[in-house]
Amino acid sequence: MYHEFSRGEITVRGSGTLIQILAMEAEPIAETPASQASQAPTDVQGRVEAVASVAARHALAVDNGARFPSEALKALKVQRLLSIQVPVALGGESLGLGDLSDVCYRLGQACASTAMVFAMHQIKVACLVRHMGDNATLQSMLRRLGADQLLLASSTTEGQGGGNIRSSEAPIVYGADGAISLERRASVISYGAYADGIVTTARRAADAAASDQVLVAFLKEDYTLARIQTWDALGMRGTCSEGYTLKASGRAGQIIPEPYEDIHARTMVPFAHLLWGSVWAGVAASAVARAQAFIRNVLRLSGQLPPGAPQCTRALATLRTLRGTLSTALRRYEQCMNDPQTLATLDFQTMINLTKVEASELAVGAVTNAMRACGLAGYRNDSEFSIGRHLRDVLSAPIMINNDRILANLTPSVLLSPIASSLRD
Repeated sequence: MYHEFSRGEITVRGSGTLIQILAMEAEPIAETPASQASQAPTDVQGRVEAVASVAARHALAVDNGARFPSEALKALKVQRLLSIQVPVALGGESLGLGDLSDVCYRLGQACASTAMVFAMHQIKVACLVRHMGDNATLQSMLRRLGADQLLLASSTTEGQGGGNIRSSEAPIVYGADGAISLERRASVISYGAYADGIVTTARRAADAAASDQVLVAFLKEDYTLARIQTWDALGMRGTCSEGYTLKASGRAGQIIPEPYEDIHARTMVPFAHLLWGSVWAGVAASAVARAQAFIRNVLRLSGQLPPGAPQCTRALATLRTLRGTLSTALRRYEQCMNDPQTLATLDFQTMINLTKVEASELAVGAVTNAMRACGLAGYRNDSEFSIGRHLRDVLSAPIMINNDRILANLTPSVLLSPIASSLRD
């Protein structure tokens, strides 16, 4: 059924559903938080908006120059957002994963590289917070992180193993009086040159199996980096994900006491897939908002829907599916995140890994649809409706821990998974 209505000086004929989505002066997607738990702005939300404003202002320069988003990092430190997950007792704010996801979603709308840096940092903080136990050395490190707003980088890929983060070549070498050292050829350390510390995987000892890993935290005074690979990538250019030879030394107390196998399943993978997904959802939301703005602009000027308008509907629907996928996975993880037995089940591990695959593919789909909605205006780099940077950034999603690797690893478990007998199961 078609309707005719006027809005200001515009008269439009078209599908009622489409007109409602595209022509009405709704709140832009870029202002919508990923979680609707609280409708009232909080202090954290205001601080995040301040950072997002800075990040958005410099996003093009960061992308064009493939440079680190130093202005946004400064704003993150000024707003003390790097320590929001750290327990209050150690100088932080004890915020949870849902809050972190919202921050990643909002920053992703402003600058994908800034959002990904924040996400990677918080993944490492989560590993420390959730698995340090009563380790005084690591507690002191978190206190310093809160006081000085330290930025932590991650080193989990190495040598020929590439994306197989459950295998390490370089071992921890133990010296006298609790001293340790490590030298590893890291194929990627995102923003390594700009970080204040690195949290890295390593073989437990020289005689340990490659899968017998530990996670160890080093601060900048503990290590040196020698660049072995530069970063000139299609997207996520500001993450500066270069390769380095990492040479580090410290004390045995800097090793997180729990085995990395447990950290990986209980914290590393869930936090990574949910926070990365939140970043990608933010990028997609920004692209859809631009598509909406483009179509509204065409309506104002001509009173006609552009040819690509149906693609905006597709983009918005895909974005809603993406947000629903992440919200469902987030709730499920929050319900069992302190239950090691449930986290170790085949069902949970399959779900959380497939969440990454689904989120990355949906994000690419939403951004692609948004570009098609804008047509040439979205394709051009010199247009106010350009979606080129969004598309280049989001295309990193399926290859950050390659989806094909995940799907191949999941094949045996998928074959054992029963088909639900009810839609509500």
